[in-house]
Parts: sequence; C-alpha cells; structure tokens
Amino acid sequence: MEKLRTISVKIREEVYKEMILRVPEGERSSFIRDAIMEKLQKTPKPDKILELEQRLNKMEKEFAQIRKYLADLELLTYERGKINPHTFCIDEIDHKIIDYLIHYKGGTTPELAEYLKTNRWLILNRLRRIQKKSKKQIGKSIIDYYAGEKSGKKKAWWMNEELIEP
Repeated sequence: MEKLRTISVKIREEVYKEMILRVPEGERSSFIRDAIMEKLQKTPKPDKILELEQRLNKMEKEFAQIRKYLADLELLTYERGKINPHTFCIDEIDHKIIDYLIHYKGGTTPELAEYLKTNRWLILNRLRRIQKKSKKQIGKSIIDYYAGEKSGKKKAWWMNEELIEP
C-alpha cells in the first residue's frame, strides 16, 4: 500500500458548508483526494510543457525559414525595380518619409524630423516599422540604416535601390 501524507488546506466557509452537505463524513478525505487527482490529471506535466515549447519554437523557426524562401522566390519572379515603397506606408507621415528618402536617396532622423516638423523619435519609430514590415512581407527591407559615412551623411537611413520602382 502507498504511503499517505497529511496536508492541511484552507478553504472558504461556503465551500466547506457545501462539502458537508454533499459529502458524507466518512468519505470526505477520499473525496478531496479524488478531487486533487482529477485536477492533477488535467494539469500538464512541466516536462511535457517544456517539450511542447521546444517543438513550437522549432516550428516557428521552420515557418520563418519557409517564409524567407517564399519571399526570395517572390523577389525572383518580380522584375528588377517592381516594388512600390509606398505600399508599406500607413499614413501621410510615412508617405512623406518615403518621398524624402527617394528624393535625397537617404537621410538622417534629425533631417527627416526637421523636414516633417515633428520629433525624431516619431520618425525613428516609423522608419523601424517600415523596415520591419517590408522585411516581413518581401524578405528584404526597402530601407536600411547605415551608421558609417555614405554620400556625406553619417548614421542615416537609405533606400534599397535594387528593390524600389524607379
């Protein structure tokens, strides 16, 4: 026979009264034991959760890889210069940012903020969102940040010339 352990449980008064009404006095311990076992059977084991987490992470990585391959295939089926950068814009500010970058081939966040008469944090967040959205949809971002010096500008955002429409 298994060794039994004694535990102490605090429950609300109304739950206790309900148990007294429904469960006869000699069967209360086995009732509580059965309730605990039933609840434990419904609760997944931690190693099973860890295994499921690992499988889910593996599947997410594989889906990301498939998405990248599909995006690469889509880029191959496009002719050079067929992506409209304005498709990744959500409002007028985004359109103005893209227009500025196309016209000047690139720009820093302070330059863009001055041009749009807004703060540079808003510009930075919009640039990052456009970069992330384009990378997710087509596999490559239409704008890139380059911290070094390029065309006389340091720490600037640049249009990916090979992906955008002329």
